[in-house]
Amino acid sequence: MEDAGGKEHVANPTIKNGGAPNPTINGGAPQFKASGPQSVYINVPVSAGFPSPAGDYIETPLDLNELLIPRPAATFFIRAAGESMDGAGIADGDLLVVDRSLKVRSGDIVVAVIDGEFTVKRFIKSGATVRLDPANPDFQPIPIVDGSDVEVWGVVSYVIHATR
Repeated sequence: MEDAGGKEHVANPTIKNGGAPNPTINGGAPQFKASGPQSVYINVPVSAGFPSPAGDYIETPLDLNELLIPRPAATFFIRAAGESMDGAGIADGDLLVVDRSLKVRSGDIVVAVIDGEFTVKRFIKSGATVRLDPANPDFQPIPIVDGSDVEVWGVVSYVIHATR
C-alpha cells in the first residue's frame, strides 16, 4: 500500500516480541498489551530528528529489573532532593539507582552520608585530596578530611527522570 507521497506502508503488521501478545500497529500508533511486569524493548536508536520506522526492531520483552539492577542484594533506590546535581542530569525528585557493590572511582556520582545526612555528589580524588563536588556552580565542594564523619553508601548507576 502506498501513501500520497509514494511511500510504501504495511497495513496492520504484527511484530515479534518473544512470546508476549503481539503488538499491532493500527492507524500508525503502536498498541502494546501488557503481559506482566515486563515491557517491550525496541532495539533501535531513537532519532531526535527525522522519524524512523521501528516496527522491524521490536525484540523480546524488556525487564527493567534485569537492566537496572544487575546485583539486587547490593542495590537500593533513593530519591534526589534539591538542585546541587542539576548539571549532571539529576533533578529534584529523580529516582537514583545506587549500587553498593561497585568500587568507587574518581568521577563517579555517589550517595554519601555526611554527619548523618544523605547527599548525592561527584566523588573526586586527586592525589591525597578527596572531595564531593556538586554539579551546580551555586553550591560548594565538600572536602573530605581525616576525622570527617563521611561514608559513601554506593555509586549511582542510573537516574530515572520523569519527563512530565
